[in-house]
Amino acid sequence: MAKKGIPEWLNSSLWSSSPPPPLVDDRLLRNPPATSVTPPSPPIVERPPLSSSPSTISTAPAPPSKSEVNDLQNGTGNDGAGSETPAATSVEDVSRKAQVVAELSKKVIDLKEVRKIASQGLPDDAGIRSLVWKLLLDYLSPDRSLWSSELAKKRSQYKQFKEELLMNPSEVTRKMDKSKGGESNEPKIESPGALSRSDITHEDHPLSLGTTSVWNNFFKDTEVLEQIDRDVMRTHPDMHFFSGDSAAAKANQDALKNVLTIFAKLNPGIRYVQGMNEILAPIYYIFKNDPDKGNAAFAESDAFFCFVELMSGFRDNFCQQLDNSVVGIRYTITRLSLLLKHHDEELWRHLEVTTKINPQFYAFRWITLLLTQEFNFVESLHIWDTLLSDPEGPQETLLRICCAMLILVRRRLLAGDFTSNLKLLQNYPPTNISHMLYVADKLRAK
Repeated sequence: MAKKGIPEWLNSSLWSSSPPPPLVDDRLLRNPPATSVTPPSPPIVERPPLSSSPSTISTAPAPPSKSEVNDLQNGTGNDGAGSETPAATSVEDVSRKAQVVAELSKKVIDLKEVRKIASQGLPDDAGIRSLVWKLLLDYLSPDRSLWSSELAKKRSQYKQFKEELLMNPSEVTRKMDKSKGGESNEPKIESPGALSRSDITHEDHPLSLGTTSVWNNFFKDTEVLEQIDRDVMRTHPDMHFFSGDSAAAKANQDALKNVLTIFAKLNPGIRYVQGMNEILAPIYYIFKNDPDKGNAAFAESDAFFCFVELMSGFRDNFCQQLDNSVVGIRYTITRLSLLLKHHDEELWRHLEVTTKINPQFYAFRWITLLLTQEFNFVESLHIWDTLLSDPEGPQETLLRICCAMLILVRRRLLAGDFTSNLKLLQNYPPTNISHMLYVADKLRAK
């Protein structure tokens, strides 16, 4: 007989099987279990809504090659318990790759079909995922003939952003002087870098407090820039791509800093919120590993616009003023709670009534960082394929995936108390990602 409050499909033995034996998970290297069950206060920076995202852009990567390409850098990993057999996975990946390559080769790409394929997870082919994500994030137009011109326009725009927003105030004032084109009547001073007192305006002075002073704005930005620098240095320390003393790693760190700094300056209301680096990292990684070297060379600019587009769908989660509104992070977490109650009331009641676990204790990080910290990097890419492919938007899909995560460990949660359950949810165990996404899809409202 079906259990009360649980849909029939949840009564399968899949949900009551013994938990898998503990596996070594590389997430624990980055996020060791907390010593206390009380979560730290999330660092949120005040901000109004983001400015409008840039107009849809197109990139001009060459059509993906039909030949095999290398797997993602550092892309090996274990999917956890319940993984499919390698043979079955290989056949499925080959079939899926053939489908997506055929679709991407069309003159006008059918986005509906691309979304359908991506929702099941894209093959671990950097070139394919790079191109598909750009389509799903509206960076590329479905019409391939538009890619070259619009790509050139956006990459040029980003170059201008860097020139205007990443310059030292001294360089800004020097550039302004050159633009005036005036020649000073005073004799030139031979000492390099020296200025006569009459040349230094109020706005040019480093101690100026004027609202238009480039130096005053520069010092105001310093705290944010230091936070960006600290967070970027901590981004995926277990991956040589992001961490280490190699020239490549340092160049990748600089690219992340540039994107986040420009984003903060273009959006003074939100600026930078700790954790945005974790959202940018997968996008930049995929674009930088594009087999097409021409596209890889512009990974920074392409990642910037895609990051802006993705953030536009989650901006309210980062706005402290909206925390208690119907679009803020607390309401979003409440929606997750209601979703769980709808699909599995028994589990919901045990978590929130019996053990009194506030979902904010675990779901805040799940939602704000788009699950990047709950699974290993390769698994996160698979999850993002599904997140980005849903025409309803990534927010709704994210909530269904979070709900599926709870359901998949329901047996352990129902047997646990406050301490054990919170520890489990703050350090989510390895799982079969494809199966988790299947369960999430089953939660979709019909």
